[in-house]
Amino acid sequence: MQKKKKYIIQDAPFVIPTTDGKVIKEHFGNASQGNSQISIAHMVAPAGWSEPFQTPEFEEYTFIIKGKKQFIIDGEEIVLEAGQSIKIEKNTRVQYSNPFTEPCVYLAICLPAFSINLVNREGE
Repeated sequence: MQKKKKYIIQDAPFVIPTTDGKVIKEHFGNASQGNSQISIAHMVAPAGWSEPFQTPEFEEYTFIIKGKKQFIIDGEEIVLEAGQSIKIEKNTRVQYSNPFTEPCVYLAICLPAFSINLVNREGE
């Protein structure tokens, strides 16, 4: 009888289809494994990218690997650069964008996992 492994190596993340040029590779979460507890995704936001304002029903942690990303949180504009991170509480109105000239590479971790049904994007 083979012993069950107590770890998972993810080398084939689920690529979330997008229409805005953003690359989303979910390593763990709803789309990749049906895990609604946490999602971990590697993201690349192209220069000039932005999303509508949203009020997610999950906490979102963002760690910037390369480039810069802009956040508008309750009317306050914040710009993070490589090596910086942020935690945004659930039920907080936020807009994510990359108004800069270089792509932004970052990790996004959501608790509970990202779900289109929990993101509450304005205008959708």
